[in-house]
Amino acid sequence: MEDKNLSGLQITAKEHPKWYEPASLIFATLMCILGAIIGMELIVATGTTPNTSLVGALFAIVFSRIPLSVCKKFRSIHRQNLIQTSISGATFSVANCMLLTIGIPVVMGYPELMVPMLIGCTLATIIDASILYKCFDTPMFPAEGAWPPGVACAETLLAVIEKGKKAFGIIIGMLMGAVGKAAGIPMDLLGVSWFGNFWAMMALGIGSIIIGVIKTNAFSFALFGFNFNFVDGIFGENFVYSDYISLNYLPHGIMVGAGIVSLIQCGIMLMKKSDGNTSAAGQFTSSMKNMKGAMGIGFGAYAVVAMVLAVVCGLLTDMSIPMFILWVLFAAFAALASELIVGISAMHSGWFPGFATALIFLIVGMLIGFPPLALGILAGYTAATGPCFSDMAYDLKCGYMLRGEGKDPELEKVGRQQQFYAELFGFAVAFVMALLFANKYFDQGMFVAVSNTYKSTIEAGTSMEVAKWLLIWAVPGAVIQWLGGHKQIGILFATGLLVGSTINGITILVALLIRYIAVKRNPENEATLTILGAGALAGSALYSFFTATLGLVKRN
Repeated sequence: MEDKNLSGLQITAKEHPKWYEPASLIFATLMCILGAIIGMELIVATGTTPNTSLVGALFAIVFSRIPLSVCKKFRSIHRQNLIQTSISGATFSVANCMLLTIGIPVVMGYPELMVPMLIGCTLATIIDASILYKCFDTPMFPAEGAWPPGVACAETLLAVIEKGKKAFGIIIGMLMGAVGKAAGIPMDLLGVSWFGNFWAMMALGIGSIIIGVIKTNAFSFALFGFNFNFVDGIFGENFVYSDYISLNYLPHGIMVGAGIVSLIQCGIMLMKKSDGNTSAAGQFTSSMKNMKGAMGIGFGAYAVVAMVLAVVCGLLTDMSIPMFILWVLFAAFAALASELIVGISAMHSGWFPGFATALIFLIVGMLIGFPPLALGILAGYTAATGPCFSDMAYDLKCGYMLRGEGKDPELEKVGRQQQFYAELFGFAVAFVMALLFANKYFDQGMFVAVSNTYKSTIEAGTSMEVAKWLLIWAVPGAVIQWLGGHKQIGILFATGLLVGSTINGITILVALLIRYIAVKRNPENEATLTILGAGALAGSALYSFFTATLGLVKRN
């Protein structure tokens, strides 16, 4: 079949396209600029960043249909994979790791620190992605893990080539995702629930419902523009969530406890000798020995960058030498721990509490007693790690599926390496875009909302009362994580408490119930649900992207 041959689905390692090929580089540059613009605009306007990886791939597909010889090259699914990797890296890094982080010192009254912060956080982002590159497809972060957005992107691209039943399922799922999203249903979560880790998603759903009920003092949600209230005044008519410090720090305490146990579990896994674990395709393509080395080098690299950033930002004048050394070590630990916690959450659910995790380390830093500017730099530095760890893992999962799920180890090695370089190229474009346009946003008073949240948190200070409730809530968080073993139930439960809502929780639990019943009746239904779920996630992402983009056009 001509289309299948052009797609290059079955290739050898030597035939894999290179990220630096002139046509690919030009197209990737245009896509990265588009992704960076959308990323900056949306994170300032809405506080969120769209998943542009599928958008980049679809642009490549459309471009490949132009009847010119240079365009036909983009029918290669592996070239499309490199394009989606680049645009995704540019979008997530410029929004989450650059514009957000460099806004923190500016809102705190230190605009002269914007460029040093940009350089420091860009280096942290590169370290973040480099660690993931070494850790992907180890027993801790297996390629066969859920990594939902990566599955959605791969299944969509494969459906374009293979057509038939899979294409029909993806199209149905995408229509479901778009229509449901328009109605106010978080179809990305519904889709993930049909092929993500069952128990982890259940924990995310329960946590989302609990925090939704506590915050609204009701069991209610909105659909099709209508509010559905089933129970009001659950905690009394005069109950206001923000009035109770014990409840305000419930999500953070749960995550602290779950995070500590999760880090201990990660440490135990790192200390174990290789036991010959295998994936379906054979040995894991990256060993735990490589991961240990990457973690060690990564911690050292984080510490060096943190130290240089701290010196340039003048933190030595605010702290004693012992406190300065403690800050550098804590910043490196926070960066490494943040990416592990965020990565684990992303692997199972497709959601990552990057901003919330940075806020937790900020609060701990406040309890330690670091001065305000040091806390602001700490928050930005920590926030720069995690998002691209997760985003690059999604892209590598997509590539892993497109390359035959590891059946050809050499092809997988070469393809993954090319994706890594494509991701770094996306970071480079993002850095230039942030350098050129950040001040244009800041001069108009347009900052990422989270940047102001970190500033407000630092200004408000903390107390022994906060520390008490963090410790109290850390206990059940630790217990839940420990009992859940490596299913990461505690981390996902805390994620639900940090970023969830009632409608999110209901959607997840209903989707899991459908999945349970369908698979119980016929185990073969699991494959169908995976296709439909991937389609729903893709449709939801595309709907969000294009409606948000149209909204930006109208706004401007």
